[in-house]
Amino acid sequence: MSLVAHSLDVIKRLQAPSGAYPASPTFSAYRGYSWLRDGAFIAEGVSRHGDAAGADAFHAWCARVVGDRAGQVDVLVSRAARGEPVTAAEMLPTRFTLDGVDGDDDWWDFQLDGYGTWLWALREHVARHGRAVPGTDKGVRTAARYLTAFWHLPCYDWWEEHVEHRHVATLGSIHAGLRAAIALGVLSGAESAAVAEAVEGVAALVAREGVHERGYLRKWLGSDAVDGSLLACVEPFGLYPAGHPVGEATVAEVERQLARDGGVYRYLEDTFYGGGRWLLLAGFLGWNHARAGRREQAARYLEWMAAQATPAGDLPEQVSDLLLAPGRRQEWLERWGPVATPLLWSHGMYLILADELGVTA
Repeated sequence: MSLVAHSLDVIKRLQAPSGAYPASPTFSAYRGYSWLRDGAFIAEGVSRHGDAAGADAFHAWCARVVGDRAGQVDVLVSRAARGEPVTAAEMLPTRFTLDGVDGDDDWWDFQLDGYGTWLWALREHVARHGRAVPGTDKGVRTAARYLTAFWHLPCYDWWEEHVEHRHVATLGSIHAGLRAAIALGVLSGAESAAVAEAVEGVAALVAREGVHERGYLRKWLGSDAVDGSLLACVEPFGLYPAGHPVGEATVAEVERQLARDGGVYRYLEDTFYGGGRWLLLAGFLGWNHARAGRREQAARYLEWMAAQATPAGDLPEQVSDLLLAPGRRQEWLERWGPVATPLLWSHGMYLILADELGVTA
């Protein structure tokens, strides 16, 4: 079986009856949970390869999960509008159980990127297949209201770290998601106007504080570091698309600092499982090369991803052969066990890059 076929099979077989995609079926810290961010890219992968029903089910699940919290969002937005403090602990969760309820386990909650990424992926799926996903309007409007009210706040990043900062990859996710919400055509005139104002605000903030003097995007506002997640701000989110000087400089700087022998590190100070190279980030870097017309470079990242598969064809979250902080690996093995394998997001990103390159088998 080809890795494309195996990836589709893994994702379809593990999708919950609710429509949720589990992050990883066996990894101790992820088992039983679905992330909007991870799932959005998983859904994008299968949507591109013909599993419209699976993507429909995921997007419908997201819309139910978010829409069910419309009352909570209304309360939070009203309190913020009155100038009352709203804490990170009161915000919507980062991840949900597979049946769509808040989890009981402590987690690094309050991440805005997942809500924006879901809206982006829903719009991509709808446009690709030429039809709406039934029952998603309330969820779209709730997510857009939430992001419009709180996009400017510090929150955890893609990696569930540094809640005290405003992360550029998160802002890029929000920017793309709010643009998608307008394009989906379900917002009222007043809602669309508020969303458009937030989109302009995100873009202005990043242009003012999120671009390094050397022309590339920063890990967070005020930082000199880069992060692999910044690749998404170029392609697919288009905050600074391929061909834009900031987009080009960001991809080049991430590759210069974080890419090694086909794999991509999250950031240079990473110590999670010793700081290995992540397959999904190789997918993002390949995606950017493909969109910029650098197909040979893109193909090398796809080949590296495939080479990391287990004998059964499963793709892990990261690999541990060239670690940034090898002395920190053991503590994570003792805490959570072996690296998450399979990670459905890795399989989703393989499918996306394979599609970009016309690889169907």
